[in-house]
Amino acid sequence: MLTVLYEDRDIIVVEKPVGMESQVSGGFAPDMVSEIKKHINRLCPTGQEPYVGVIHRLDKPVGGVMVYAKTKKAAAALSKQVQANEMHKKYNAVVCGKPVDNVGNFVDYLLKDNSKNMSKLVEKGITGAKRAELSYIVRGILENDPILPPAGKPDVDNSEDSASTPLTLVEVDLHTGRHHQIRVQFAGHGTPLWGDNRYNPIFNTNSSGKRYNIALFASQLTFRHPETGKSMTFTAEPKGEIFQYFLKSST
Repeated sequence: MLTVLYEDRDIIVVEKPVGMESQVSGGFAPDMVSEIKKHINRLCPTGQEPYVGVIHRLDKPVGGVMVYAKTKKAAAALSKQVQANEMHKKYNAVVCGKPVDNVGNFVDYLLKDNSKNMSKLVEKGITGAKRAELSYIVRGILENDPILPPAGKPDVDNSEDSASTPLTLVEVDLHTGRHHQIRVQFAGHGTPLWGDNRYNPIFNTNSSGKRYNIALFASQLTFRHPETGKSMTFTAEPKGEIFQYFLKSST
């Protein structure tokens, strides 16, 4: 069922669930655009296909707050905000290990490999590399992984040291929007995201074959309404199996 946070004649703000495509997928699986069109048809059946403009995207395994346009005029106005870096996004992520600083800023250069649908950190000046910047604040620490024990981590020494793999909850401000940016930058700085089977070796070599939801959630979105110009902020609690342990520890 579609979780609608706000809706008017110009825009609709929703919480994208984990595992759903944020744009038309072209297959039989549901996607956000199709679900929003169904929602609009149920509320105001006109016999015509509703317009739903995709303004920004979230990776399929990532859930969180998104805004879609219901008119072409609104889509153009919101897209201008994205291009001008005026649409502000905050994420929650759980990383394996502890960042060097409790408050930090990463500035790197990312190069996308289209053949593998992956990105990597490279030196400045490499052809095709794009500048990527984010800042973060540590919001919580768990001294041990409550879900994946050391025995479930292949190629990790089950010594006393390996029995204590801390997990850190971070709040991330994304200043640029690069491919897999948060995942690649935290992995490149030694603290890969929990559950990330692309950039975290613990999870991409998991011999059990079990897949975990990546611990990344778009928790806040701020933009100006395309018609009124009013600043609007929408939030959602992070979803995913590992986030619940941080929510419990804070209560």
